[in-house]
Amino acid sequence: MSAQTPEELFRIYNVSRESRFRLQTYVNLLLTWQKAVNLIGPSTVPLIWSRHICDALQLLPLLPPNCETITDLGSGAGIPGLVVALAADIEVHLYESNAKKCAFLREVVRKTGVRACVQCVRLEEIERLGAVPAVQCVVSRALAPLPLLLELGEPFLRSGAIGLFHKGRDVALELTEATKYWRFQSLQHASACDSQGVVLEVREVSRV
Repeated sequence: MSAQTPEELFRIYNVSRESRFRLQTYVNLLLTWQKAVNLIGPSTVPLIWSRHICDALQLLPLLPPNCETITDLGSGAGIPGLVVALAADIEVHLYESNAKKCAFLREVVRKTGVRACVQCVRLEEIERLGAVPAVQCVVSRALAPLPLLLELGEPFLRSGAIGLFHKGRDVALELTEATKYWRFQSLQHASACDSQGVVLEVREVSRV
């Protein structure tokens, strides 16, 4: 792991003073809610900055130029999407089906003032809600294998958004399987937080 402390992360990813305060507010809320709602793995609580926040912040330099809006599929505790929005001062659409986690996300939005919309729905229902928001980037962490992830993200990806997905050691197998159903361009970025992980960047996604 390249950074172990909040100060190191803020410096590496050029996080503004205002964004630092909002991120600290987010972490404080997460630690409070974690006592009642399982937002992150209990064993990873002591590593919240070096593992979870780092995992999100490493997406900042990979965002498209002039990125204004992103969406996070299966947002959970808001990692990575909400954290990216807090750090970069951009808008985020958060999709999560667990009501308790949605309540947490809405509390963070209320306390930090981040520009965010929390949708407490199953991902399969996104298009049934009506107009899909225009976004430049789709993010997701620990949600699904790549073929299913591309399907869930299709409402955004087919409009030209790129995908930034956290993946582990099986990324090559997932890529091979995904090419049976999808055409896309991909690039793997070594994870800054996990020696066996990558951030998979996908572009120009369409069905075979």
